[in-house]
Amino acid sequence: MNRIVEPEWLDTLPPEDPRATASRRDLQRVNWWMGNHAIMARALTTSRPASPPRHITELGAGDGRFLLPVAQRISPRWPGVNVTLLDRQPAVSAETLAAFRQLGWPAETMVADVFNWPPADGDIVIANLFLHHFEQARLTELLGLISRRAKLFIGLEPRRARWPLFCSHLLWVLGCNEVTRHDAVVSVRAGFSGNELSTSWPDEPGWHLTEQSAGAFGHLFIASRTE
Repeated sequence: MNRIVEPEWLDTLPPEDPRATASRRDLQRVNWWMGNHAIMARALTTSRPASPPRHITELGAGDGRFLLPVAQRISPRWPGVNVTLLDRQPAVSAETLAAFRQLGWPAETMVADVFNWPPADGDIVIANLFLHHFEQARLTELLGLISRRAKLFIGLEPRRARWPLFCSHLLWVLGCNEVTRHDAVVSVRAGFSGNELSTSWPDEPGWHLTEQSAGAFGHLFIASRTE
């Protein structure tokens, strides 16, 4: 399957649009169905076993409710992690920020375009179902930017293959709305396979790259500094 990047409806809707609100709720179920919370939690803790990080930045964080269940899984082992939820639209609720604080993870939102991402503590950077939005040239540019900011980057994306594509047409079974159903198909067609993200990462020394299938539907990319 050739990679095809097309606009997703959720990206074009205002945050307060009822269809966008419903689709963000749908994505919580989709992430659970894909096993993404467990995959990300495991990738974080196995990639950084020696000591807890100071800071995690999530790119394309949306409403922040992907990282929150991940934090609930690992906060007992990783106390006091600071969180930045970066997105170009303000969609994180006060309740979500309070839930992070209750875990001992102070969280802040940052409304910015990812290509104008202000300098910050780049200890760990993650992205969930985000990289597939970008055409190849912009994807390469973004990964280069991340490589200059992060010590560890973990990206979890749709796997571009026949089985995930078939299942993306079945989200009506989960009660997902028309926005989510449309975007799921588009996401898989724009997803990744093989070593596509590794070959798009800057060819520089000092990085260890791994890329593999994750669960039934996901594609996991990890870049960690070896210096």
